[in-house]
Amino acid sequence: MNEKDKILIIEDEEAICTQLKWALSKDYNVLIAHDRDSAYEKLKKERPGVITLDLGLPPKPHDSEVGLRLLEDILKLDSYGKVVIITGNTDKENALKAIHMGAYDFYYKPIDIDELKVILRRAFHIQRLERENLELQKKAEQGYLENLIGTSQKMKDVFSMARKMATTDFSVLIQGESGTGKEVIARAIHLESPRKNNPFVVINCGAIPETLLESELFGHEKGAFTGAHISRRGKLELAHGGTVFLDEVAELTLPLQVKLLRFLQEHTIERIGGRESIELDVRVITASNIDLKEAIQKGAFREDLYYRLNTLNIELPPLRDRGEDILLLSRFFLHQYSRDAGRRVMNFSEEAIDAIYHYNWPGNIRELQNKIKRAVILAEGHYVLPRDLGLEVDVDLIPSRTFTDGISLREAKERFEKRMIVKFLKKSHYNVSQAASELGISRPALYDLIKKYNIKTGPEQGA
Repeated sequence: MNEKDKILIIEDEEAICTQLKWALSKDYNVLIAHDRDSAYEKLKKERPGVITLDLGLPPKPHDSEVGLRLLEDILKLDSYGKVVIITGNTDKENALKAIHMGAYDFYYKPIDIDELKVILRRAFHIQRLERENLELQKKAEQGYLENLIGTSQKMKDVFSMARKMATTDFSVLIQGESGTGKEVIARAIHLESPRKNNPFVVINCGAIPETLLESELFGHEKGAFTGAHISRRGKLELAHGGTVFLDEVAELTLPLQVKLLRFLQEHTIERIGGRESIELDVRVITASNIDLKEAIQKGAFREDLYYRLNTLNIELPPLRDRGEDILLLSRFFLHQYSRDAGRRVMNFSEEAIDAIYHYNWPGNIRELQNKIKRAVILAEGHYVLPRDLGLEVDVDLIPSRTFTDGISLREAKERFEKRMIVKFLKKSHYNVSQAASELGISRPALYDLIKKYNIKTGPEQGA
């Protein structure tokens, strides 16, 4: 039996503590603290994943001073813990202040247990993702997988293949869309291999003019052509004993493909204008973002070279097919770029997380990096919003609006309810039974709510 997740309730009202413990004990290991000192001791000893915090704590239960100081202590102790502020609806200003300090979310009394459970489930989910990210970074420090972040099955398969390929000297062809991290995988294979202490040389075949690429690869002798004032070693020579990575290999002209094929067969080269045969020990890893078999059919790529390069093959999935890895990578880059910019590490707002999940990411990881760099510069508070990322979301489904538009509690509840229904319908690919199960309600009850809010039940209807 799996151990239950720990949740710490920090609340000075005994009745609320009793209510929450009774309601949550089935799903969580519920810890209780009534004041700042006992709360801090339990935090250090138990390290709960999620904390609910009443800002009005003794000895000053009628203001938020003690609660806000405790929030600061909690975040210093464990930056991955998720704090949900529970407060009276007259203390909106301090609740928002707590969010800017780094609290995960806030909720007004009186407590609706079903609504709170949804918030807590999401908080634990995010907390687990961040913990997994931390573990991945620790593993990276032990090996050479510092940027190979992913827990999806597709990426686990990629990592497993990369580790096996690292033990050999065979050529590897990495295929995938632009921006999926082909160079990162190639570098990891090199750094996990016996060649790791020797050079890893990168050549982007699509970024170098055709007239210069041959010299770049094979080098030249003095006087070989106009401007060749000295002899120069090419990238293949510079990679002797190590690995050369040829990105966008399909951009090689047919004559250069012939020279590369000869090198792969004979392990020797001749510099341009030279007569000496130079023997090299170089492993070749190549990458392409186009289908090389189609290029062969069009006469643009040599079939014999393809089979030489494709001894071992890795297919990198696009970011949109990596599931929860999207958020893992997002948080990794957010922490990294926050530190690089000298800013306190920020978090994503709930609506930003939704926007990240629902965006198609045509530019893959490279696009994700650029948008998060942008967000780190543009974000004004502690939380990154969709507009900071340059991503659009349905404003009716943004949770922060329920707290800032001056609407009634009933309207806020309805917006929240609609938002959760749409989210779980999308998550289940519009399987109503599955969505109802994840929401913790019956199928007929979900149908009633879908009808009440006029929610479309399929993506083809614009849901």
